[in-house]
Amino acid sequence: MPGYEFAEPRLRCVLPFEAAPAEVGLLRRAASKQLSQWGMPVAVDEAELLVTELASNVVKHVGEGVSATLLLEWRGERLRLEVHDKSQALPSPRVADCDEMCGRGLHMVASLAVDWGTVLTAAGKAVWCEIATDLGPACQRLERAAAALENYQGASGITTPQTRGRRGGQAESAVALIADLLHWTAASGHDPDDILDRAQMHYEAEVDAA
Repeated sequence: MPGYEFAEPRLRCVLPFEAAPAEVGLLRRAASKQLSQWGMPVAVDEAELLVTELASNVVKHVGEGVSATLLLEWRGERLRLEVHDKSQALPSPRVADCDEMCGRGLHMVASLAVDWGTVLTAAGKAVWCEIATDLGPACQRLERAAAALENYQGASGITTPQTRGRRGGQAESAVALIADLLHWTAASGHDPDDILDRAQMHYEAEVDAA
Protein backbone atom coordinates (compact mmCIF):
# COMPACT_ATOMS: atom_id res chain seq x y z
CA MET A 1 0.00 0.00 0.00
CA PRO A 2 1.43 3.42 -0.93
CA GLY A 3 2.62 5.37 2.08
CA TYR A 4 2.99 2.28 4.24
CA GLU A 5 6.39 0.77 3.41
CA PHE A 6 9.36 2.71 4.78
CA ALA A 7 12.92 2.21 5.90
CA GLU A 8 13.51 1.17 9.48
CA PRO A 9 12.48 3.89 11.97
CA ARG A 10 15.09 5.72 14.03
CA LEU A 11 12.95 5.62 17.18
CA ARG A 12 9.90 3.56 18.05
CA CYS A 13 7.53 3.34 21.01
CA VAL A 14 4.61 0.93 21.50
CA LEU A 15 1.81 2.00 23.86
CA PRO A 16 -0.96 -0.56 24.49
CA PHE A 17 -4.27 0.87 25.72
CA GLU A 18 -7.88 -0.04 26.39
CA ALA A 19 -10.46 1.65 24.19
CA ALA A 20 -12.32 3.74 26.76
CA PRO A 21 -12.91 7.50 27.04
CA ALA A 22 -10.95 7.72 30.29
CA GLU A 23 -7.97 5.96 28.69
CA VAL A 24 -7.74 8.37 25.75
CA GLY A 25 -6.45 11.22 27.91
CA LEU A 26 -3.89 8.96 29.57
CA LEU A 27 -2.72 7.74 26.16
CA ARG A 28 -2.41 11.31 24.89
CA ARG A 29 -0.27 12.30 27.86
CA ALA A 30 1.91 9.19 27.51
CA ALA A 31 2.49 9.95 23.83
CA SER A 32 3.31 13.59 24.58
CA LYS A 33 5.79 12.54 27.27
CA GLN A 34 7.49 10.13 24.87
CA LEU A 35 7.82 12.77 22.14
CA SER A 36 9.31 15.19 24.67
CA GLN A 37 11.83 12.55 25.74
CA TRP A 38 12.85 12.09 22.13
CA GLY A 39 13.17 15.85 21.63
CA MET A 40 10.74 15.43 18.76
CA PRO A 41 10.67 18.53 16.51
CA VAL A 42 6.92 18.53 15.84
CA ALA A 43 3.99 20.51 17.17
CA VAL A 44 3.14 18.47 20.26
CA ASP A 45 -0.40 19.90 20.35
CA GLU A 46 -0.96 18.62 16.82
CA ALA A 47 0.40 15.18 17.67
CA GLU A 48 -1.78 15.01 20.81
CA LEU A 49 -4.87 15.88 18.78
CA LEU A 50 -4.11 13.16 16.24
CA VAL A 51 -3.57 10.59 18.99
CA THR A 52 -6.89 11.61 20.53
CA GLU A 53 -8.78 11.29 17.24
CA LEU A 54 -7.24 7.93 16.31
CA ALA A 55 -7.87 6.44 19.75
CA SER A 56 -11.37 7.89 19.99
CA ASN A 57 -12.18 6.35 16.63
CA VAL A 58 -11.51 2.90 18.12
CA VAL A 59 -13.83 3.65 21.05
CA LYS A 60 -16.63 4.84 18.77
CA HIS A 61 -16.42 2.36 15.91
CA VAL A 62 -14.81 -0.79 17.33
CA GLY A 63 -16.20 -0.72 20.86
CA GLU A 64 -15.38 0.25 24.41
CA GLY A 65 -13.13 -2.06 26.35
CA VAL A 66 -11.33 -3.61 23.37
CA SER A 67 -7.55 -3.84 23.40
CA ALA A 68 -5.65 -1.55 21.02
CA THR A 69 -2.13 -0.27 20.52
CA LEU A 70 -0.60 3.08 19.60
CA LEU A 71 2.67 2.92 17.72
CA LEU A 72 4.92 6.01 17.50
CA GLU A 73 7.75 5.93 14.96
CA TRP A 74 10.20 8.69 14.07
CA ARG A 75 11.12 8.15 10.43
CA GLY A 76 13.50 10.97 9.52
CA GLU A 77 11.39 13.80 8.15
CA ARG A 78 8.12 12.38 9.46
CA LEU A 79 6.55 11.17 12.68
CA ARG A 80 4.22 8.23 12.10
CA LEU A 81 1.28 7.42 14.39
CA GLU A 82 -0.48 4.07 14.05
CA VAL A 83 -3.40 2.73 16.04
CA HIS A 84 -3.90 -1.04 15.79
CA ASP A 85 -7.11 -2.83 16.79
CA LYS A 86 -8.62 -6.28 16.23
CA SER A 87 -11.40 -5.26 13.86
CA GLN A 88 -10.93 -5.75 10.11
CA ALA A 89 -13.67 -3.28 9.20
CA LEU A 90 -11.81 -0.55 7.33
CA PRO A 91 -13.07 3.06 7.40
CA SER A 92 -13.63 4.34 3.90
CA PRO A 93 -11.11 6.95 2.72
CA ARG A 94 -13.77 8.57 0.53
CA VAL A 95 -15.00 11.87 1.91
CA ALA A 96 -18.60 11.05 0.96
CA ASP A 97 -18.56 7.98 3.20
CA CYS A 98 -16.49 9.39 6.04
CA ASP A 99 -19.34 10.84 8.12
CA GLU A 100 -21.03 7.44 8.23
CA MET A 101 -17.97 5.23 8.47
CA CYS A 102 -15.54 7.19 10.58
CA GLY A 103 -17.22 10.39 11.74
CA ARG A 104 -15.42 13.64 12.48
CA GLY A 105 -12.24 11.89 13.67
CA LEU A 106 -10.71 10.93 10.34
CA HIS A 107 -11.78 14.22 8.75
CA MET A 108 -9.60 15.83 11.44
CA VAL A 109 -6.76 13.38 10.82
CA ALA A 110 -6.88 14.01 7.07
CA SER A 111 -6.78 17.78 7.59
CA LEU A 112 -3.80 17.74 9.98
CA ALA A 113 -1.63 14.93 8.60
CA VAL A 114 0.57 15.06 5.51
CA ASP A 115 -0.61 11.52 4.73
CA TRP A 116 -2.86 8.89 6.27
CA GLY A 117 -4.45 5.57 5.50
CA THR A 118 -5.58 2.17 6.71
CA VAL A 119 -4.18 -1.34 6.30
CA LEU A 120 -5.32 -4.81 7.24
CA THR A 121 -3.02 -6.70 9.61
CA ALA A 122 -2.84 -10.31 10.72
CA ALA A 123 -4.71 -9.38 13.91
CA GLY A 124 -7.10 -6.75 12.55
CA LYS A 125 -6.27 -3.35 11.09
CA ALA A 126 -4.12 -0.28 11.56
CA VAL A 127 -5.10 3.33 10.95
CA TRP A 128 -2.02 5.47 10.46
CA CYS A 129 -1.06 9.06 9.79
CA GLU A 130 2.14 11.06 9.46
CA ILE A 131 3.12 14.59 10.38
CA ALA A 132 6.20 16.43 9.22
CA THR A 133 9.14 17.09 11.51
CA ASP A 134 11.14 20.31 11.39
CA LEU A 135 14.49 19.16 10.07
CA GLY A 136 16.50 22.26 10.91
CA PRO A 137 20.17 21.99 11.97
CA ALA A 138 19.28 20.99 15.53
CA CYS A 139 16.89 18.31 14.34
CA GLN A 140 19.44 16.97 11.86
CA ARG A 141 21.87 16.57 14.76
CA LEU A 142 19.19 14.70 16.74
CA GLU A 143 18.54 12.39 13.80
CA ARG A 144 22.27 11.69 13.31
CA ALA A 145 22.66 11.03 17.04
CA ALA A 146 19.71 8.62 17.02
CA ALA A 147 21.19 6.77 14.04
CA ALA A 148 24.63 6.62 15.70
CA LEU A 149 23.15 5.25 18.94
CA GLU A 150 21.12 2.67 17.02
CA ASN A 151 24.20 1.46 15.13
CA TYR A 152 26.32 1.52 18.29
CA GLN A 153 23.80 -0.54 20.26
CA GLY A 154 23.65 -3.10 17.48
CA ALA A 155 27.44 -3.40 17.25
CA SER A 156 28.03 -3.51 21.00
CA GLY A 157 25.12 -5.72 21.97
CA ILE A 158 23.72 -3.11 24.38
CA THR A 159 20.01 -3.57 25.08
CA THR A 160 18.00 -0.88 23.31
CA PRO A 161 15.78 1.53 25.24
CA GLN A 162 12.77 0.17 23.31
CA THR A 163 13.51 -3.31 24.65
CA ARG A 164 14.24 -2.16 28.17
CA GLY A 165 11.32 0.25 28.22
CA ARG A 166 13.28 2.87 30.16
CA ARG A 167 14.57 6.26 29.10
CA GLY A 168 17.71 5.56 31.17
CA GLY A 169 18.78 2.87 28.71
CA GLN A 170 19.20 5.46 25.98
CA ALA A 171 21.23 7.70 28.29
CA GLU A 172 23.46 4.79 29.32
CA SER A 173 24.13 3.96 25.66
CA ALA A 174 25.01 7.61 24.95
CA VAL A 175 27.49 7.60 27.87
CA ALA A 176 29.08 4.39 26.62
CA LEU A 177 29.36 5.77 23.10
CA ILE A 178 30.98 9.00 24.33
CA ALA A 179 33.43 6.97 26.46
CA ASP A 180 34.40 4.88 23.43
CA LEU A 181 34.93 8.05 21.39
CA LEU A 182 37.21 9.43 24.11
CA HIS A 183 39.24 6.21 24.04
CA TRP A 184 39.55 6.59 20.28
CA THR A 185 40.51 10.25 20.70
CA ALA A 186 43.33 9.42 23.13
CA ALA A 187 44.55 6.52 20.96
CA SER A 188 44.69 8.90 17.99
CA GLY A 189 46.98 11.30 19.86
CA HIS A 190 44.37 13.94 20.76
CA ASP A 191 43.53 15.34 24.18
CA PRO A 192 40.12 13.98 25.32
CA ASP A 193 39.54 17.01 27.56
CA ASP A 194 40.19 19.35 24.65
CA ILE A 195 37.72 17.41 22.46
CA LEU A 196 35.07 17.55 25.18
CA ASP A 197 35.61 21.30 25.66
CA ARG A 198 35.28 21.94 21.93
CA ALA A 199 32.14 19.82 21.68
CA GLN A 200 30.62 21.67 24.64
CA MET A 201 31.43 25.02 23.02
CA HIS A 202 29.72 23.95 19.78
CA TYR A 203 26.67 22.72 21.70
CA GLU A 204 26.32 25.90 23.77
CA ALA A 205 26.73 28.12 20.71
CA GLU A 206 23.98 26.26 18.84
CA VAL A 207 21.64 26.31 21.85
CA ASP A 208 22.15 30.06 22.25
CA ALA A 209 21.46 30.60 18.55
CA ALA A 210 18.27 28.52 18.62
